[in-house]
Amino acid sequence: MSVASSDRSLGDASEERCFLSTSEASALERELLDEYRFGRQQLVELYGHASAVAVTKAFPLSSLSRKQRTVLVVCGPEQNGAVGLACARHLRVFDYQPSVFCPARPADALHRDLTTQCEKMDIPFLSFLPAEVRLVDAAYGLVVDAVLGPGVRPAEAGGPCARALATLRRLSIPLVSLDVPSGWDAEAGGDSEDAVQPDVLVSLAAPKSCAGRFSGRHHFVAGRFVPEDVRRKFGLRLPKYSGTDCVAAL
Repeated sequence: MSVASSDRSLGDASEERCFLSTSEASALERELLDEYRFGRQQLVELYGHASAVAVTKAFPLSSLSRKQRTVLVVCGPEQNGAVGLACARHLRVFDYQPSVFCPARPADALHRDLTTQCEKMDIPFLSFLPAEVRLVDAAYGLVVDAVLGPGVRPAEAGGPCARALATLRRLSIPLVSLDVPSGWDAEAGGDSEDAVQPDVLVSLAAPKSCAGRFSGRHHFVAGRFVPEDVRRKFGLRLPKYSGTDCVAAL
């Protein structure tokens, strides 16, 4: 669906659904940035906090051993990677023990600021990701996949990201993917050999079309901050958020 055809049907309440096409997801983000004047860093912070809360719901601290509280957050160079950095910082606040690995470190101000915040909170950054999966499985209780986002393929992200995904695909410990599992086509899903198969998916703002093919244990949506009239405009039918929760289970 083109953005133009999407815009014509956005207000049609009879076409309510849970999933957004790629063009609709882009239009929704533009609405937040241009019409509501959300800042890019503000959105990243909201997404990162909600992603960390989703981890606490899927893996409550009280149910984890000390070793299981260790979390490796793998952050790519695009917006999803920035969300991963914010998520790592909030996990630290929530008393988990995050470490971060960035296959490729971008030089933009947003990633630089978020990296500084993590470093100031004594969150360790790995200089490399072991290719031997058993070493990752032994060192961490779970991994957060923030490598790629919607529309970014492993080949486009470069060799370091592709090598990181090759390790993530073979993990035995739980994997939590943010927004779109890395290597998945945002529309069709995860049939590619480069795609990871997460245990938990955290959809940001609203689930993308590929989330209909997700078959893991938990699926959360992190979009409580999205204004009600924006949800209506895009015909979104999502579960109610309980109490003051910023995420809801799908």
